[in-house]
This record gives sequence, C-alpha cells and structure tokens, in this order.
Amino acid sequence: MTTSPKLERVLCVEDEEDIRKIQAIALESLGGFKVRVCASGAEAIQEAAAFAPQLILLDVMMPGMDGPTTLKSLRTLTGLEETPVIFVTAKIQPEEVDYYLELGALEVISKPFDPMKLATQVREIWEMRHAR
Repeated sequence: MTTSPKLERVLCVEDEEDIRKIQAIALESLGGFKVRVCASGAEAIQEAAAFAPQLILLDVMMPGMDGPTTLKSLRTLTGLEETPVIFVTAKIQPEEVDYYLELGALEVISKPFDPMKLATQVREIWEMRHAR
C-alpha cells in the first residue's frame, strides 16, 4: 500500500464570507492545514500559483466566474494543471455530480457541510485519491 503525501496546503474558493470563515476555521483548527481563502474565481487565479495548494475546495455557484470556469482557468496555470479539486455545492443531483467529475473534480462535498467533519472528509478524499 502506498502512503499518500501529507496534505498541508488547501485553497478554498467561496463567494460567501460566512462559509469562507467556517471552512478556514474547520480546516485550520481541526485539520491542521495551512489555508488560503479566496472570495472569487478571479482572486483564486491571482493567488493560487504563489500559494501552491495541494488541494482546492471550489464553490460551484459564484457570481462572475463560476466554479467550472474557475477550474478551467486554474488548469492553465503552471503547477496547477493537475492539482486535485473538490467542488463544494448545494447542487448535488446525480447528473450535476457526474458533470463535476467529468470536469476533473476529485469529489463533490455537499452544502451545507458539517464543519466538525470537513477536515476529516477532505483528508479521506485526499487519501483515497492516492490509494488509487
């Protein structure tokens, strides 16, 4: 069995301030991750390369540039071509989830999520990816 590399840096892209704060607290305090939060897809594109995230949590529905469009733009940045992405969304009908996975998402976490379980959920998805 292969040991997955330790997940340390997570980029969260979320337009709702309350959810950004909850994600950051949950991932930093409970998960021990270094977290960078971005309020928009455009901000994520500016910040992502310098932060060099190992994993990106990406909201689907955002004004201006939505999650799928942000993902396509992030994939054009050096060093982020294959960075795993987990979409976080309330839109979790099976056909919607299939679409996100077709776009290259590693997994989909539904909103509302449990802040007490978010770090564990993210770590489990990370470890499953490296077990494949």
